[in-house]
Amino acid sequence: MAQPAATQTQVLDQKGVGRLGIAAGLGFAGALCAIVIPLAFLFLVAEHPGGYFTFSSTLVQSTSILVLVGALLLLLSLFFYRRSFSALRKVDRRFVAASVLCIIGSLGFLLLLVTAAIVIGNSASLLACAHGKPTHALSCLESGQPFGAITGTIGFVLGWLGGLGIVLGLFLAGGRFHAGTLSGAAVFYTLLLLILLAPFLGLLVTIPDLGYLILLAPIFAILAPALALAGSNRTRTALGAT
Repeated sequence: MAQPAATQTQVLDQKGVGRLGIAAGLGFAGALCAIVIPLAFLFLVAEHPGGYFTFSSTLVQSTSILVLVGALLLLLSLFFYRRSFSALRKVDRRFVAASVLCIIGSLGFLLLLVTAAIVIGNSASLLACAHGKPTHALSCLESGQPFGAITGTIGFVLGWLGGLGIVLGLFLAGGRFHAGTLSGAAVFYTLLLLILLAPFLGLLVTIPDLGYLILLAPIFAILAPALALAGSNRTRTALGAT
């Protein structure tokens, strides 16, 4: 016997919101590993070098492993975001674009996993090339391991598009469930995506205080999934009460 349309819609809504919460939790952990801690390490190396926080092979390997783990967690996060939006698109076709963008982003994070593995395997040569300057790391990767530079660049672009899918999906979910926290999470994800574009835009135009702008990335990287997690929990509770 088929379920009534209203009951089926509620089941899909609950399923979508539940998966969204899992995705947000994984995104929070992934952001810590792939963005917050590595940027904190690089900041300490640049501003307060000494002891462990010098541009050494140990630091490069540790940071690469963190990025590798973080990229894996973010890949899983995108998978659950896509599953969430796939459930919701069965009752609201506007979620189709968000789901497709998350698939594209998943391909990007797979490429970033490849790049991180290449960096781990070639940390000694990259360190010798960079001469203790973290800002030279990308150019050294391009000259020493061009495949790694290509996969890293393409992975970043595709991963950025996946982030755009998360933004779109969260905005739609916030409107559908009248959840301000989900819409707020989308705003913070938007700001994070804009900040992550800043280094590339800085190659084309002059951006004042670019270094300080990039330091905002860890803040938004934590606030965005935290709000998404809180919003999904509240929404799931509200749906369960109806």
